[in-house]
Amino acid sequence: MLELLMIVYCYYLFISVYVSFMQIDYVKKALNLKPIILEGNTYKIAGNYSIEKEKIAIVSTLYDFVIFILWIFFGLKYLDNIIVIENSIIKAIVFVDLFIVINWLLGLPFALYTTFVLDKKYEFSNMTKELFIKDTLKSGALFLIFGSIVIGVVAYIIDTLPMWWIWGFGFIFCVILLINMLYPVIRDKMFDKFEPLQDTELAQKIENLLSSVGFKSSGVFSVDASKRDNRLNAYFGGLGSTKRVVLFDTLVQKLSHNELLAVLGHELGHFKNGDIIKNIGIMGVVMFVFFAIFGNLTPEVFFTLGLLEEPSTIIVLFLIFSAPLSFFLMPIISYISRKNEYAADKFGSDLQSKEDLTNALLKLVNENKSFPISHKYYVFFYYSHPPLVERLKELGFKVDVPQDLDKSEMK
Repeated sequence: MLELLMIVYCYYLFISVYVSFMQIDYVKKALNLKPIILEGNTYKIAGNYSIEKEKIAIVSTLYDFVIFILWIFFGLKYLDNIIVIENSIIKAIVFVDLFIVINWLLGLPFALYTTFVLDKKYEFSNMTKELFIKDTLKSGALFLIFGSIVIGVVAYIIDTLPMWWIWGFGFIFCVILLINMLYPVIRDKMFDKFEPLQDTELAQKIENLLSSVGFKSSGVFSVDASKRDNRLNAYFGGLGSTKRVVLFDTLVQKLSHNELLAVLGHELGHFKNGDIIKNIGIMGVVMFVFFAIFGNLTPEVFFTLGLLEEPSTIIVLFLIFSAPLSFFLMPIISYISRKNEYAADKFGSDLQSKEDLTNALLKLVNENKSFPISHKYYVFFYYSHPPLVERLKELGFKVDVPQDLDKSEMK
């Protein structure tokens, strides 16, 4: 079975790198043609950023593969040998925590380069070294405290319950729901500054919009996202009584009232169409499949790795192989998500107007310097939202993609 998992990882490596190369080639060809949607200079900036980001992704993927090989053939056994702890639950906490911390340290150069070099170069990032360190320390503290508790409970379930993977799935699924419920509260208390929307006229319009579709929230908030990033965004955070509307301060500054209401109307479309429940259900199915796989690994897997079949090694193998397994499931999930996005666009445009939503999308793509088109394979594997060109077409906005580009894609 280990051989099968290794083959899956190798296919993941090959396909992800291949798709990145296809995307780079596609964007390069697009840059030589007439600009699409974006202004000439912004179009080139967005294209160049997209290319540089994919180059980093290729290097990062290859780097991760080297780390994966080291873990499989050397690292896990070495880590297991140096952690001499009798209690299997405590050993699992120490083992998994060290594994995650080591991986984080190994990946830190890419995070630093993206934040302080690439995103600074293209004027996205406002992150300071002090804020980065504060965020890192706070995130680390949360992980070491609450992450260790979760690891300990999962280890206990593995150690004591028959068919542990079913109970483990149920516990982790509940933890994810709890995290989604508490996410805006945690962000508010530890990372961002949430304030009631100062624009009282806009706040009242939003409240009226929410009431018109029966959406109850704990308030409308503006968050100081610009201290980290210049991109525009908004979201509905939390579940149940913690639900709130969160607007990036950058979004409030750049969009008109009607445009902002159209964006929120799109998000409300997900609420009315039951997409949130659907997404939770899909996530649950995927997670159940993962737990079923790693709850039924054969003893040969652990023997080949020179490890004992115990909570620490089971959890780490889950973490190692979940990324490639997710990669091959994502096209199905993303396809469903793209369909939901079209429906949410229709709902938002009906609630406000097609013109307002179109204008909002055009401003978002220009301000965020998002390249408006991508290779079809890249869309297939990575896009949870339809390409902007397709979304605008559905809204009645005429967009001409040069035929030369379509032909070049087929070569």
